[in-house]
Amino acid sequence: MKILDLPISTLAYIGDAVYELQIRLSLLKTHPAKAGTLHAEVIKLVNAEAQAKALHLISPYLSGFEIQLVKRAGNQSAPAARNVDPADYRQATAFETLIGYLYLEGDTKRLLDLLKKAHPDFIFETL
Repeated sequence: MKILDLPISTLAYIGDAVYELQIRLSLLKTHPAKAGTLHAEVIKLVNAEAQAKALHLISPYLSGFEIQLVKRAGNQSAPAARNVDPADYRQATAFETLIGYLYLEGDTKRLLDLLKKAHPDFIFETL
């Protein structure tokens, strides 16, 4: 399977799942709590606005290829999401796409490096 042949929506779908799992695991390591408490913290970080911010934080560290992938994903038409700024939604999709691509390519070192740049206080480990 060629990862770049997958639709942007598929890469973003996988990236969303990988990102959320990494955030959940990191929060669990640093703030052990009941599931409801953890979930409340996770939803603060796994939403369009927070993911757009994460993309902004990692942007200076992206390679030329990664920049092109992010631009391609950010330019895709997307359904309107309720209560979400369309620009944030596109940037979040671009962020998720990059995460999904790196995960499916098996480049976990790069994936974890970018996650650490987006969230320097978090602990991320390989999946």
